[in-house]
Amino acid sequence: MQPAQDDVLTVSQTLDKLLARDAVQVELIPEKKGLFLKHVEYQVTSQRYKISVYRRYSDFDVFHEVLLQRFAYRVVPALPPKRMLKGVLTSVSEREFIEGRRRALGRFINLVARHPFFSEDELIKTFLTFSGSDVQTKLRDSYKKTGDEFMTNRMATLAKEYLPADIQAQFSTSRELIRNIHNSFHKLRDRAEKIAERSKENATDLLMFGRELSTLGSDTSSLPSLASSQSTWGTLRQSLKSLSVEFAVLSDKSAQQGRREEDDVVEKLNLFLDLLQSYRDLCERHEKGVLHEHQRALHKYGMMKRQMMSATVQPKEQASVEQLESRIVQQENAIQTMELRNYFSLFCLHQETQLIFTYLPITSHILGAFVNSQVQGHREMGEVWNELQPKLGCLFGGNNGLKPPI
Repeated sequence: MQPAQDDVLTVSQTLDKLLARDAVQVELIPEKKGLFLKHVEYQVTSQRYKISVYRRYSDFDVFHEVLLQRFAYRVVPALPPKRMLKGVLTSVSEREFIEGRRRALGRFINLVARHPFFSEDELIKTFLTFSGSDVQTKLRDSYKKTGDEFMTNRMATLAKEYLPADIQAQFSTSRELIRNIHNSFHKLRDRAEKIAERSKENATDLLMFGRELSTLGSDTSSLPSLASSQSTWGTLRQSLKSLSVEFAVLSDKSAQQGRREEDDVVEKLNLFLDLLQSYRDLCERHEKGVLHEHQRALHKYGMMKRQMMSATVQPKEQASVEQLESRIVQQENAIQTMELRNYFSLFCLHQETQLIFTYLPITSHILGAFVNSQVQGHREMGEVWNELQPKLGCLFGGNNGLKPPI
């Protein structure tokens, strides 16, 4: 009995179920810090498989290459750039690059490990669990044994039967909608980055403000006689030095808020953006890849048929005619395979489009993280400011600018 259309095409997953498939940590191995970038290694820990393995960027690169060959019709996130640098990990720019790449590799492997259609594949399990000396050879051998998804998916040759009649119209509409969503999330990410950056800058400013107060308080220069009789500067100056402690605490709280905004908000936005970009890449692969190859094959077939017609009109050697007939049959078989691949590509594209919409509720996760980070940050900083306010009265006496004069 043929399964219902919805059962085959529908992605029956929720975001929570996808997120629960696995959580993979990618951490820089501490003892490798200070070496050249090409030697950087990562500890990759899968919560699902309860194991940690060590991977270099080149291992991720081969994994991505083989994954793209195996699942060319699915959303496969891009890798961050390799960017081989000559310097050692001492400069701020290189450390920032290494950290940015670590985060991007983490997003990549988590999207892959949670994908509803290929997270169970042997390739992913091998990458996350194989602890041998040559994981790259192991990955390539694994692909050679199975081939691409078209060769192993039971729906590959049946995809046409399950596709809706208006699949092209649905695809065009969904693609435009997802393009607009991508643009909006890109702008949200840019703003979130600026907010996190401002928190870090605020932390620096508060720390420097406190240090300047400490510098003022540490000044031991004697006051001139014309100021010493009336001025309270001497007493004030002694009190300023202790305030740098509170401003250091404020600076730390602001820095913590910046990290929360970066880890909980910006990273979630980047995760979804990586998925959206991989969908755009998939659409381009469909149009420039299998669809283009199909059209080229049809063009070549048409040329062969014209040659065959010409051969029937103008007498030629029997061997050459038979050879041409054989080539035409081969081309017909190739076209048939390409047509099946084209329909299977559309079939997968239909499912991957649903995957994007399955991920859309991540918006509530992002907003929740953003609001929580602001509430926590403002509450913690507010507590320090409130503790600081009465100290000013004790230190300096009077209103000290806290209440405007009547």
